[in-house]
Amino acid sequence: PMYFFLTHFSFTDICYSTVISPKMLVDLLSENKTISFAGCVMQFHGFAFFATAECHLLAVMAYDRYIAIHNPLLHMVVISRCICQRLVAASYLVAFLSAIVYTICTFGGSFCGPNQIDHFFCDASPVLKLVCSDTHSSEIVISITVAINAVGTGMVILLSYICILHTVLRTNSAGSR
Repeated sequence: PMYFFLTHFSFTDICYSTVISPKMLVDLLSENKTISFAGCVMQFHGFAFFATAECHLLAVMAYDRYIAIHNPLLHMVVISRCICQRLVAASYLVAFLSAIVYTICTFGGSFCGPNQIDHFFCDASPVLKLVCSDTHSSEIVISITVAINAVGTGMVILLSYICILHTVLRTNSAGSR
């Protein structure tokens, strides 16, 4: 299971950086340093998707390590191939839905004025500055979604490693530790 999760983690990590790198390299070599609206939406959605998927995969990997250390003999039963696939699929699904929420909240308003961002990366705050309508509710929804993802995955990781530490310290012999 660890290598299955590492494969998906590596994939998201490669895609995470590949979403931004091509535009950055083009901007370094060209005079025109603008990005189209559609390109900005796609880059933003891809970045949000892979960043969120990476966080969720880290939490899944921490849970897997907890099961492997806490119950080594039952590890392959608890974390079966089917469960691994479901955990990875759930990570991608939650990341996709979160990225949709981020993208809709960021690009859902009406734009006016000079619709240009002087950067190779489309981030929420510069894009929201270009929106003419009120962005307060969008900013709140984005903050809540980010907080749920960050705090949720952070808590799973923290609790997994606290339980791992507890399991290791609970063993009787130094050789077992």
